Amino acid sequence: MALDRALVGRSYPPSAVYEVARTKVAEFAAAIGETSPLHRDADAARAAGHPDVIAPPTFAIAVSLEAAMVVLADPDVGIDYDRVVHGEQRFVHHRPIRAGDRLVATTTIDAARTVAGNDLLTARVELATEDGEAVCTATSMLVARGDS
Repeated sequence: MALDRALVGRSYPPSAVYEVARTKVAEFAAAIGETSPLHRDADAARAAGHPDVIAPPTFAIAVSLEAAMVVLADPDVGIDYDRVVHGEQRFVHHRPIRAGDRLVATTTIDAARTVAGNDLLTARVELATEDGEAVCTATSMLVARGDS
């Protein structure tokens, strides 16, 4: 089924607040092999000019992935998740994510098209503090493989 281009521009309500914990930042850094003390040592992070430990840039996926799932749950979108592969991921950081941040994610569909029988859907997740400070824009493109 071809994606409805009228979906482009559809936004979803903001997510629940995600509080960034030092332990989660350290666990994520360890999982990806990042060894910088900025991700584990608050004193080192402060010495580098940050108020607390900062997350590796790809930590944004920990918050944005769940927020983007609202698109797949939307019955108007109609994508069969069993046929989905992740086609692309980009992050634009407005500032580092840091321990203590209370982030809210707002998801918007930026593109919906069908190419060679495959549905391509691009979703943008804006991560901001609960006070509205922009932190990161995460953009992902999902490919729902066609039947043939």
